[in-house]
Amino acid sequence: MTFESLGLSPALLRALAEQNYTTPTPIQAQAIPLALAGHDLLGGAQTGTGKTAAFGLPLLHRLSKQTPGNGFRRPRALVLVPTRELAVQVNDSVRGYAKHLRMHSSAIFGGAGMGPQVEMFRRGVDVLVATPGRLIDHMDRGTVKLDAIEMLVLDEADRMLDMGFLPAMKRILAKLPRDRQTMMFSATFESQLKALAVEFMRTPKQVQVAAQNAIVQTITHRAHPVDVSRKRDLLVQILSTRHTDQAIVFGRTKHGCNRLAEQLEESGLVAVAIHGNKSQAQRQKALNQFKAGKARVLVATDVAARGLDIPNLPLVINYDLPMVAEDYVHRIGRTGRNGASGEALSLVAPEEGGLLRQVQNMLRTDVELVVVDGFAPSRAIQFNAPLPNPRQKAPRKPAHRPHGKPAARHAHAGPKQHRTGGQGRGSRSGVSGG
Repeated sequence: MTFESLGLSPALLRALAEQNYTTPTPIQAQAIPLALAGHDLLGGAQTGTGKTAAFGLPLLHRLSKQTPGNGFRRPRALVLVPTRELAVQVNDSVRGYAKHLRMHSSAIFGGAGMGPQVEMFRRGVDVLVATPGRLIDHMDRGTVKLDAIEMLVLDEADRMLDMGFLPAMKRILAKLPRDRQTMMFSATFESQLKALAVEFMRTPKQVQVAAQNAIVQTITHRAHPVDVSRKRDLLVQILSTRHTDQAIVFGRTKHGCNRLAEQLEESGLVAVAIHGNKSQAQRQKALNQFKAGKARVLVATDVAARGLDIPNLPLVINYDLPMVAEDYVHRIGRTGRNGASGEALSLVAPEEGGLLRQVQNMLRTDVELVVVDGFAPSRAIQFNAPLPNPRQKAPRKPAHRPHGKPAARHAHAGPKQHRTGGQGRGSRSGVSGG
């Protein structure tokens, strides 16, 4: 199958050819024909599967049939996304596809000044990419009108749900024309998203390119048991040993990520940090440095776990395991993309055994435990440690937790490394999320 066979306009095909797009991905091959036919659509797809083109190309194809004149125009297509980074990325992609069309695409998000965004609306825009909170701000101020919307896309809808945007999503949807085409893309479809689809979509068609919470088969999982106090030293050793590999390192808190990036810099490793307290300009600068290869390490909270398109990333490191196992899939989905191999390493303190058990249960396989020489923990991984409440923010300092019985199996340090299985079910398998 080719993009030409999908029935896209010549202007779009020309832009795709200039970007060396030749063969549609599975989600594009399934979704684009249905979207071009005017159907509402539920698309089950992880980040990195090409879903931006899956909704962006039919969106632009439809809008290009009635290109307005040079005067003022209200938004005719709205793409809602959960984060600032994804808003920038989607807007850049849409602009690239629309290179040979007379259309304007713009993004609005929090952390940026309202003035330029208001001026953008005054000039006119065809495709609006927005985070829910900032769009609500403009709706309240009366600086944006949504009565001309013909197409709506909810991208990474599950992430918007996780971030508490459901009330804002409902409020926005209620203000849109009912006679519109709606597409919702999500890695998973929980009951609340299904209810949203029933309320606001018209008999949507559904496409699924992989099982929900699918784990990509090209990623190797490994966990290094280590005391909390030795995590930074072990991280420096791993990164110093792998001299050329870039890596995203995920931490749990904003303060912790900032401090870790500073400590890596002190150790001679060029590192940048992104998290919710950074301004949009600071976050974009850090991402650009990392993508350009000017920084070897990107230290991030889970705000970066979705939507970042970083080609050929070989390594993701969980400095802190996520509080919710599903976030592990989204984190490691930054590597092992498009059939490439990747590696997911987790630095696991004994008291984090309960979190590791959650991950193993979700993966349905043991995560190989490898004790690095010189970094053996002071006690066994506590797989029966109580699980934290995922609705509570992680404390900045390790909280006291009651110790359970020592794990039946424990990896002791050998001369170099000692390998052993975890406490999950099944055999070792190179699997991961994407």
